[in-house]
Amino acid sequence: MDAQSRGRAEEIDPADQWVLNPRTGNYELRLGHSPAQQHSVTTPRRIRRSPAAPPAPASPAVPKPRRGEGPPGGRRSGRPRRTGGGGGASARRRRRLAITGGTLAFLLLGGGLGSYLYYEHLNGNLKVIDTGGAGGSFKKDQPINILVIGTDKRSGAGNQGYGDADSVGHADTTILFHVSKDRSNATALSIPRDLITDIPVCPTKQNGSVKQIPATKGSRFNNSLGQEGRDPGCTMRTVKQLTGLEVDNFMMVDFNAVKELSTAVGGVPVCVAKDVNDRDSKLNLKAGEHRLQGEQALAFVRTRHAFGNESDLDRIKTQQQFLSSMMREMKSKETLTSPKKFFSLAEAATKSLTVDQGLGSIGKLTDLAGELKDMNLKNITFTTLPVLDNPNEPPGRKATVVVNSSQADPLLEMIRGDVSLTEVEKKEQAAKEAAGAKQEALLQGNRSPAGDVRVDVYNGGGPPGSASTTLAWLQNSKGVYKASNHGNASARLAATQLEFAPNQADMARALADMMGLSATALKVGTVDAGPKTPMKLTLGSDFKEPGAPLGTPEAPQQAPDGLQRVEADKAVCAK
Repeated sequence: MDAQSRGRAEEIDPADQWVLNPRTGNYELRLGHSPAQQHSVTTPRRIRRSPAAPPAPASPAVPKPRRGEGPPGGRRSGRPRRTGGGGGASARRRRRLAITGGTLAFLLLGGGLGSYLYYEHLNGNLKVIDTGGAGGSFKKDQPINILVIGTDKRSGAGNQGYGDADSVGHADTTILFHVSKDRSNATALSIPRDLITDIPVCPTKQNGSVKQIPATKGSRFNNSLGQEGRDPGCTMRTVKQLTGLEVDNFMMVDFNAVKELSTAVGGVPVCVAKDVNDRDSKLNLKAGEHRLQGEQALAFVRTRHAFGNESDLDRIKTQQQFLSSMMREMKSKETLTSPKKFFSLAEAATKSLTVDQGLGSIGKLTDLAGELKDMNLKNITFTTLPVLDNPNEPPGRKATVVVNSSQADPLLEMIRGDVSLTEVEKKEQAAKEAAGAKQEALLQGNRSPAGDVRVDVYNGGGPPGSASTTLAWLQNSKGVYKASNHGNASARLAATQLEFAPNQADMARALADMMGLSATALKVGTVDAGPKTPMKLTLGSDFKEPGAPLGTPEAPQQAPDGLQRVEADKAVCAK
């Protein structure tokens, strides 16, 4: 029976799917009886090795199969099966488990027709949504902001007990995953679903045309998805407006993702501080440690009555603890060296994911994974956007919350400023401090006369007409006669930016003084400019009017007191 006909519920050992291609003498990965692969299913013929050929050296990695050799983790064609000593099924199983994650990646991407078909098979699992320009795509050498959305839409067998019966789905669980520019740390910011906020105008593609869904004031955050036809792009726009952070991409999953991923990894370890018996979620656990998968794992992250004060905020903490444990499990040696877990995770993850076009292929997801692969779990922190009970609700109701600005503002400044909530390695912190000092040094030095300043002004996020307003202000109020208005920029920026060449530093400092630019707004190039080449000033979303302070201020270095957090490398008992 081939891999596809066995069904998703049964684990398939990929080593069993390698078959000899008699046309080439090489082994290839067989996924099913497609016409292109029928020749790969014939009975292998024995191919003799030349007596002069030296024995292959022992290696922990599995090389590409050579003519006449068996598949990775399997046995050589035509050689009798051993029944005694160290051979047999147990020995072969041990050899298969010795395959490393790096070798598996090699098999997936470099193993001929079967590997190509499996790659395309995984691509076909992904669901892709066009968000109409709500995000862009993550970039190397820049911070990354990925929005992870868990929807309560009922889909899949066994999920009728969860979510709203007739709902198209809400943004039930939302986490903004911010990865620092130097990839040394990350902050996972949970946004409560019952937060009262404003949802901006949202263009969505429906039935081949674009529909403008009107903005709403004072709505629950979870209505940013599904309701009135809103797509994940609407949630991305809402998060950007709420946090001031550009959202690069999104990943969306439903209830089935928790069940399938937890099963694929072999269960997720959790700890509960007391006996739990929640009739609504059907979670029934004794105090202590457990390994949960499938329905039990879903019940654990969905329960609202088992822990804390039975609020959604306490459920968020439980979900953060579960996700931290799943991350530890995925990075464990037992997972990375298990072919079954590796392939099961690949299947479960791709079948569970809905992504934007910027992440709409296995290649793009692999690029993202490459940006994150070296990050230490101790430098990943989960936290929740600080909130307060909604003061406009009747006493005792406590159904919705509002932003607690006294804690949320400094927290968001830290995230925007790439400041870790955990203690990163000293050398990494020293490098960040050195980079900050180098940036501040750009403001130290001579200033050019206003009449010598050459600059092109673009509007990349300010109010309409900002470029022309700024041009008139520079020329009439500041004497910058060599300024030009270039209209709208090709891309939107969250913060105003001044780009200049090294030999334009005096002009840049003069313009920074006039515009109120901080050091973080200055971007110096590597090549000197010509004598009449202008600098480039792009007004970002932070621009309100000429002369008002611009650029990202120095971010706080310490988290606000009392901030809720869960560190990804530490196991915590839910209580």
